Amino acid sequence: MVKIYSKDFGNKEFLLNYVNRRWGLTKTTKVGEVMALIRKCQPGSYEEWMEWYFENAYTKTKNPQKVTQDVLQELGERLFIKLNEIVIPQLKDAMQTLTIQDCVDYVYNLTINRTYDGFLTEIRVVNDNLAKKFSDVVFEESNPELDHAGDIDYIGKVGNKAFGIQIKPITVNANLGNYSITARMEESFRNFEREYGGKVFIIFSINGNVENEEIYDEIENEIKRIRK
Repeated sequence: MVKIYSKDFGNKEFLLNYVNRRWGLTKTTKVGEVMALIRKCQPGSYEEWMEWYFENAYTKTKNPQKVTQDVLQELGERLFIKLNEIVIPQLKDAMQTLTIQDCVDYVYNLTINRTYDGFLTEIRVVNDNLAKKFSDVVFEESNPELDHAGDIDYIGKVGNKAFGIQIKPITVNANLGNYSITARMEESFRNFEREYGGKVFIIFSINGNVENEEIYDEIENEIKRIRK
């Protein structure tokens, strides 16, 4: 039997996961590109991987900082503070006021309303922004039968290659820096690049407008690269 090293946090895990995602505490900007590191390490043991990680892990930021055990300790302490000072009080308030109608309305809203809003947002982002900015690129909806379809909304065809687009509708008050992709999504993006030759870009949109406008330069550079 293969030994599993991951700890089971029981019914605490959904709270820990929520807070971690909300504040992006294990993003690559905080703990480095862990999947890339472990693939480079190819460890033969857990101890070898842990030693390699602390020797080679740096934050994926403009000015990379070395990740140490103290850094992970501090991130865990921040997780505890966010959970106790913000999330738990919010949960207590929600539990006191939650009704069955709230639950019914939520399911309906998520299934019908948000799906329609997201559909319109995608169309506006592509037709009113990307297609005008990159007029020589053919944008098409991702084939729903492909493995990566759930992570990639549109592909931009450049000759016989293509790059991918994921569109994330966000609220006006959202913090773009809090969004982080999962290891599964990273693998999906890599599979797409192997298949089509181009990278995948995440676009954050409010009311159909592109909020992370720096993505335009990144897409333009990628178009130049795959045309070579």
